[in-house]
Amino acid sequence: MNLAAYLDDIGKPAWIGLTVVSFILFWPLGLVVLGYLIGSGRMACWAHNGRGRWQHGGDRWQRHEDRWQRRMERLQQRIEQMQALAEQWGGGRGFRRSSGNRAFDEYRDETLRRLEEEQREFKEFLDRLRHAKDKAEFDQFMAEHRRPRDETPQPQAG
Repeated sequence: MNLAAYLDDIGKPAWIGLTVVSFILFWPLGLVVLGYLIGSGRMACWAHNGRGRWQHGGDRWQRHEDRWQRRMERLQQRIEQMQALAEQWGGGRGFRRSSGNRAFDEYRDETLRRLEEEQREFKEFLDRLRHAKDKAEFDQFMAEHRRPRDETPQPQAG
């Protein structure tokens, strides 16, 4: 991509900045850049029958819209693939679709139910343990807070 196309993608502020910098660095170069901008119609709204600037902006918008459309299509394909996998594995419920052996299905369902129950009980145990620890820390804080400042803390047995 050449410099003119790159600056066109950025817009008029980039061209104005290039013109100002070129005047600061070497004034004849600034005149050349300014002449190029006027001659090519990049800085005039009336150039190209009044459509150049707006048509270019529309083309850029169309490129962005096309890019987003491609991204959305890829995302839709991924969603469809995930839905197909979920259907393959029994509607997204993992291994709970029928294996064809009723005794095994009952055993598996009972085992999974038991494991889920144990998991729930273990989470409840961890919650009680955290609550007890938090309560002990809070009680210790309150005991230290209520103690007069000139007392020294008593060592705790532990």
